[in-house]
Amino acid sequence: MTACSAAPDAPSSPTAPAVENKAKAAVTVTPAEGEGVSPAGPFQVGVTGGSLTAVALTGADNRVVKGELTAGRWVATEDLGYDKVYTWSGSAKGEDGVDVPVSGSFRTIKPQRVVAASMNVGDHETYGVAMPVKVTFSSPVQDKASAQKAMTVKTSVPTEGAWAWLSDTEAHWRPREYWKPNTEVSVDVDVYGVPFGGGSFGAEDVHAQFKIADRALVAKANTQTHRFEIYRDGVLLHDLPASYGMESDKRAETRNGIHVVQQKESSRKMSNPTFGYKDVPVTWAVLISQNGEFVHENNGTVSAQGNRNVSHGCANLSGANAKIFFDLTMIGDPVEVVGSSVPLGLGDPMGPAAGDYWDWTLDWAAWTAKSAATP
Repeated sequence: MTACSAAPDAPSSPTAPAVENKAKAAVTVTPAEGEGVSPAGPFQVGVTGGSLTAVALTGADNRVVKGELTAGRWVATEDLGYDKVYTWSGSAKGEDGVDVPVSGSFRTIKPQRVVAASMNVGDHETYGVAMPVKVTFSSPVQDKASAQKAMTVKTSVPTEGAWAWLSDTEAHWRPREYWKPNTEVSVDVDVYGVPFGGGSFGAEDVHAQFKIADRALVAKANTQTHRFEIYRDGVLLHDLPASYGMESDKRAETRNGIHVVQQKESSRKMSNPTFGYKDVPVTWAVLISQNGEFVHENNGTVSAQGNRNVSHGCANLSGANAKIFFDLTMIGDPVEVVGSSVPLGLGDPMGPAAGDYWDWTLDWAAWTAKSAATP
């Protein structure tokens, strides 16, 4: 008998090697080309499906722009110049091993004018609880919303505040209420390359970091009781007799409202052509408004101090009492004047015509109405 046996295995078919689909590099350049590009950027190169091997952004003068390069991204770390041509170069290598060039060329904006910004606050300075932040522009700003969007205020404690445009060349930021003591404040005016309207652009960025004092010093000046009270953190320290602007001439009457200490001089010569005097020496002079109102020593009016108003608008104190206030106060402290028949506000000499600072004459609704922020 023929023995039965299994059929031999059929030879297996060879397996075809898997085809690996490796990605090509896709490079994105911002901006790759164009005219009128803002010199503030952003300027960057990105890649998918590969990695950047080299990137350079070079000006017409062959100066290479500073930047940071990682495998998947390059970003410029400095602003560019106005009205200059820049050229991209470099390459990216795809996962497929193929090099892809980085290329392009563009020109930055040619402004009709550049507008400089400056601030009233200085780095590492300390101010009183009523101190506003003022940004002054060297030329009128037409597009206030664009400029305001580039200005930020950061605080170490939650603080409600807002920008207000008090003229075409001034934007002020103030808190809704007085600053909290010990608040640390950082102001960034990042307006370089920002359009201001009418062909104007920001000249450069401006920054400041300052601090609010560790106490809330508030002076209360009452023209009817003829007293000048000094409070620290709500506690009355001194109740001093004073004489204010005479009521017989409205030009001389001390204005109502919150004034802000702006300057201190241990001695000063006072002049007022309107009332016919020049270079009258006084001591312990503290400027509280730029319409000429001071708190200062006047020993010649001591008999009137605490009884009647005889000055030309200033708060007169005795020499000893004026020095008390001089020594306690600092720039940014509020002096709250009440009792006068002449209000402090818009259209009044203590308004815009008086210069710095009439910020606190506006209630919060009126203040925020002057903001250029878009809803």
